Amino acid sequence: MNQLNQTDYIIFLLYFIGVSSYGYWIFKQKQKTKLDTKDFFLAEGSLTWWAIGASMIASNISAEQFIGMSGNGFTFGVAVAVYEWFAALALIIVAIWFMPIYLKNHIYTMPQFLKTRYNETVSLIMAIFWLFLYVFVNLTSILFLGALAISTLVGGDSFHPIVIGLSIFAIVITLGGMKVIGFTDVIQVGVLIIGGLVTTYIALQLVSQKFGLGNDVVAGFSAMMKDADDHFHMIFEKPGPNTSQVDINKYLTLPGMAMYFAGIWIVNLNYWGCNQYITQRALGADLKTARTGILFAALLKMFMPLIVMLPGIAAYVLYKNGSLQEQMAPGGKLLADNAYSAILTFLPNGLKGLSMAALTAAIVASLAGKANSISTIFTLDIYQKYIKKDASQKQLVWVGRITIFAAMLLSIGLTWQDALGIGREGGFTFIQKYTGYLSPAIFAVFILGFFWKRTTGSAAVAGILGGFGLAVLFNNYAPDLFGHETILYTAYPNGNGGYEIPFLICMGWAFFFTILLMVAISLAGPAINKKAFVIDASMFRLAPGATALTVIILLLVTVLYVRFW
Repeated sequence: MNQLNQTDYIIFLLYFIGVSSYGYWIFKQKQKTKLDTKDFFLAEGSLTWWAIGASMIASNISAEQFIGMSGNGFTFGVAVAVYEWFAALALIIVAIWFMPIYLKNHIYTMPQFLKTRYNETVSLIMAIFWLFLYVFVNLTSILFLGALAISTLVGGDSFHPIVIGLSIFAIVITLGGMKVIGFTDVIQVGVLIIGGLVTTYIALQLVSQKFGLGNDVVAGFSAMMKDADDHFHMIFEKPGPNTSQVDINKYLTLPGMAMYFAGIWIVNLNYWGCNQYITQRALGADLKTARTGILFAALLKMFMPLIVMLPGIAAYVLYKNGSLQEQMAPGGKLLADNAYSAILTFLPNGLKGLSMAALTAAIVASLAGKANSISTIFTLDIYQKYIKKDASQKQLVWVGRITIFAAMLLSIGLTWQDALGIGREGGFTFIQKYTGYLSPAIFAVFILGFFWKRTTGSAAVAGILGGFGLAVLFNNYAPDLFGHETILYTAYPNGNGGYEIPFLICMGWAFFFTILLMVAISLAGPAINKKAFVIDASMFRLAPGATALTVIILLLVTVLYVRFW
């Protein structure tokens, strides 16, 4: 059933026209000068700190957050906010220690970093891995979850037309290059924050009304905490002999204190610091601008659970007390990814249009950013190096645009019938789990490449391949090969007849043994590595404003953890 009326469509149309017109104006302004690869892929020198920060958040907060994290909020509660709050800490680390190394060495892509620090083999292997990951996991899941959410609002047999519409909108934004993406993302992030906060406000009002407390959102939040106390704890207890399968599933996704020793750090530092999709916004700026922009993104990240998690918990409380029955399967397990859309159906007309615009903004910004990164890696790190080394700047820009079309078409094909099974696993968990097959190896190669001069190219190749193999081993075969409980891990029944190790634990051990492997191979190599980066301590000094912003973020994380521990 269509949940939208004429007012909603008018508001959504105004959003669409506003973003498209602004993007076209920026594109025409850029056409006045000669467009080269640095302009197209990096918007070199033209993004301000607030554009960098807003663009990073707009590209990050997409369907997997609005839909997937709300679904996890429905199932797990506030514990899933660990991804958001630790992201803020990871961004501080990236701003202070990673970004100076990138910019001092004129790094424009992540494969270029690997070539400069190691060798061509490492660069090529990772370029191929990243392309597969970005297309088959990230781009496809964003498109699928976004179309699923919007089709719930629009009703009818609208899923496939929405897939096409979102893809076309993203392609139009992406073809203008990184400058168009970066500055339109400022509008996108404004729309998604305003629309997201409106949705959260209405969700808390619905809870308040359900308990006879009027429209008081503060009273609604208090009632929600009392009624769903189990959803307001950051740490899940380790399952015992009589633990229910529901609680075991929670632990498999968020394994208590154990995840804080490696897994959650690897996820966030790899995503925010070693990821073309995110770092690309800052790589064309000077250090002060890039650092300020990243810290601004960290501050915004602190408040994202208000937008992407609380509506899911509100949906759980409403469902638990007799509402949302039509939208949810029993227990919320099967259709948890519908939690956010279910809340939107209760919004008054007009606000539904605003919320749909916010959701679309998040989806399109992420699709555009991801498509641009795919295009950048293929064009600069594969096509220019191995296919046509003498290609002109104009030819490379056009290859980049063709790559965008190809990636989106492939993503549409995979989304059409959910060929990858994203809907079965839950969107947010799907992305984190399958990204985790590569994250330990990537992060190990980067962190040793940054800070240990002796790390060799041979160690990096072994680390990438070995780390991937270790991740596959721990995630899929370890319980059967080595038993359900060892000194390294405990495997738990997954409800499907098998046993599973929490994937964040798998990531930790894969990272640990990858580091050991790389250190051993590097120690067997030359004592002096000519390709090591020169690090100057002055690179890592913060200006007073950046220091103050860092302290504010650290205090906010501390207060939140003390409150919800």
